[in-house]
Amino acid sequence: MIPFLDLKQINVRHEEEISQCFERFLHSGWYVLGTEVEEFEKEFAAYCGTKYCLGVANALDALTLILRGYGVGPGDEVIVPSNTYIASILSITATGATPVLVEPNLGSFNIDPNRIEDKITSRTKAIMVVHLYGQVCEMTQIHAIAEKYNLKVIEDCAQAHGAIFEGIRVGALGDVAAFSFYPGKNLGALGDGGAITLNDKELYTKLKALRNYGSHRKYENLYKGYNSRLDELQAAVLRVKLRYLDEDNEIRRNIAEYYSQHIKNDRLTLPVISNQEPRSHVWHLYVIRTDDRSNLQQYLNNKGIQTLIHYPIPPHKQEAYKEWNEMSFPISEKIHSEVLSIPISPVMSLEDAAKVATALNEY
Repeated sequence: MIPFLDLKQINVRHEEEISQCFERFLHSGWYVLGTEVEEFEKEFAAYCGTKYCLGVANALDALTLILRGYGVGPGDEVIVPSNTYIASILSITATGATPVLVEPNLGSFNIDPNRIEDKITSRTKAIMVVHLYGQVCEMTQIHAIAEKYNLKVIEDCAQAHGAIFEGIRVGALGDVAAFSFYPGKNLGALGDGGAITLNDKELYTKLKALRNYGSHRKYENLYKGYNSRLDELQAAVLRVKLRYLDEDNEIRRNIAEYYSQHIKNDRLTLPVISNQEPRSHVWHLYVIRTDDRSNLQQYLNNKGIQTLIHYPIPPHKQEAYKEWNEMSFPISEKIHSEVLSIPISPVMSLEDAAKVATALNEY
């Protein structure tokens, strides 16, 4: 079996270093918001090219905290892609604000900048961009729109650690950004974790309190805050794995390039790099499209190739948002009915990639 993602093999490469950081953590005697979190925040901010980083419990919390930090709430609107993992949208409704869904570009899967301006109203406060599957959105056009209407640009970088657009890494391409360190991400912890990166000192100070019960000083609470802190042990693991992120992303690019050059089947639509910058895509997922997905997935499974669907149901068709179920977003609906993610990871060999490509060509 060629696994979709072998998390054990990804992490055992760093077994010795992770064991050392666990021992360091255990003997420190400080297990919440200690040295490991502080050092990771410095290192990740430097990596992304921002002044500040805040470790939080997960990316959903990161996005929710960002919106709270900006004072977004009932009566406000936030532009968000209609084709995204539901967490992006959950963060908006968690504040009481209204998500305004915008269709993606069919080729890149990312929000279509040409559709954003028509959705902006006097209540719009921000544009939330999602660098889906590891590819950076068209940030030049999006920034021009945001500046025209005085809107904040919030990056959802949960799938794009290390991607670069015009020499700048994600996390520093907007006003503020959210990251996930869920184990399957390009930079994954051994459990949940997230972060916020930004340059705004005032917002940083507020968010630092919001993640910790709304408090800067113990037992003194400035805000109605959250308990959302990056775990000290996960921060230690992330410090190890951050050193290998660029190398791992390069392996992903090599596999993606192999797929794109060797998969030749007219029944399949392959992903594209929309802005022609190779480093703008870190290939968290390699997602093909087909109108025969169920049969193709079963065929590949019979060949010993594991695949996943990211994602089978668009957000506006979810029971959680049943008030939207009658809305129509045909591009998103087409994407969600056709996408299939094939294996890609930093521990996958080109030999296995060749087997996947051959199986797809024979389908």
